Amino acid sequence: MPYVEGFDTWPFGEEWLWDAMAGSYLPLLELLDGGAPLTLSLTPVLCDQLAAPGVPERFAEFVEGVCRETHELDVTGLRAAGEQELARELERSWGDYAAALAQLRSRGGDMLRAVAPHAQWTSSATHAILPLLASDAGVRAQVQVGVDAHRARFGADGWRGGFWLPECADAPWLRGALANAAVRSVCVELTDRFGLGAREHLRPLLSEAGVVLVPIDRETMSLVWSDEGYPASGAYRDFHHHTLHQHKPWSNDGGAYDPDRALALVKHHAADFVARTIARLRDAGAGLPGGGLAVFAVDTELFGHWWYEGIAWLQAVVEECSRQGLELARLDDALERHEPAPLEDPGGRRAEGTRGAQDWQASSWGRNGDLSTWSGPAVAEMAFTARAAELEVLAAGSRASTAAVRELFALQASDWAFMVSRGGAAPYGQERFEGHRQALARALAQPDERSGPRNLAVYADRGALFAL
Repeated sequence: MPYVEGFDTWPFGEEWLWDAMAGSYLPLLELLDGGAPLTLSLTPVLCDQLAAPGVPERFAEFVEGVCRETHELDVTGLRAAGEQELARELERSWGDYAAALAQLRSRGGDMLRAVAPHAQWTSSATHAILPLLASDAGVRAQVQVGVDAHRARFGADGWRGGFWLPECADAPWLRGALANAAVRSVCVELTDRFGLGAREHLRPLLSEAGVVLVPIDRETMSLVWSDEGYPASGAYRDFHHHTLHQHKPWSNDGGAYDPDRALALVKHHAADFVARTIARLRDAGAGLPGGGLAVFAVDTELFGHWWYEGIAWLQAVVEECSRQGLELARLDDALERHEPAPLEDPGGRRAEGTRGAQDWQASSWGRNGDLSTWSGPAVAEMAFTARAAELEVLAAGSRASTAAVRELFALQASDWAFMVSRGGAAPYGQERFEGHRQALARALAQPDERSGPRNLAVYADRGALFAL
């Protein structure tokens, strides 16, 4: 989740967080509390926002104010237009928000405390694309602050070294910093290197630095996360077709959304997913130690927010795994039983060392499997500006204030370039990037300034960038 606290409201800004809480996080908690063995990674920048003062009150204002009022307005408009089925669906879907608010209140209004028992992996401080940072010091700071923030919030004993590389963006020169921060395992996207469906995606790899690289299995993920994946089916709710106030009463096939029809399809797709995964492991994983490990990794917000039926599908998958005999395991547990293979490049040489190594180039799960989503022509200036800002802060050394370090970290977030590159909320992404750039310049010009992003405790220690 981008750092949106206090930065604008509907249709872009802080309300993204409230929508994610209502549609994804709170419904997912019920599944996790029930014991589903899923791996949850929480970014420090999201945790900061969930722990910020006033979250339960502002969420309640969003639900009882914005959501209630806009649902009522759209229901009235649809009834006036003779669209009774669509109006009834909006009246029903309003109940999702009311139920989410009731659930948060039943948990004492503390979202972060509710999710804490399930927080297993962490990430870089502000979800920065680590291979694009300008310096090793910058990489170390993003990684170490992310690890320290997780340990401080959730306890050092419960963290087993899992670290989500933002956008699965990996490069050989990152692994020393990861190992120094006690990171033991990361997920990587290697589809372009090995090919879709290759058996190499079903076994962890041991890097020279000792960090285990766990390939995500694109063939398994594509059953859901692709243009032809399950969420595109006609019975499911259409995410893109919406009313004047951004509500979604239509199904993908154009009719009024029917939740009973959609939930019936969920069960079919869950059974299909588990059966296909079993076949994948049987065919491509034959001969691998433990039979292979298929890692299905997606953004949490896919479930419930982007794909309305996603939480129900996930629950059905858990049940189908038990019924069909497919072992479902948290990744930390699975890695205890799957011995990693040595990491080698195609020529058989170890592929780690310094920046710019050509044998094992940077990869990500973005467009083209590389870093172009965050550094291509549409956003190249943003990438260069962020790198220049990082070097400027490093050059300032002890003269750089806490506010400057905070603004640098906020500037480095992957979200701004992603919005611009993909064309979704592009003006907002550009505005946020430019705002943090200007605030950084002011903070460097006034070293004693104590302003900057509010309630972002993870960046409070300005020494993090210089002491590592």
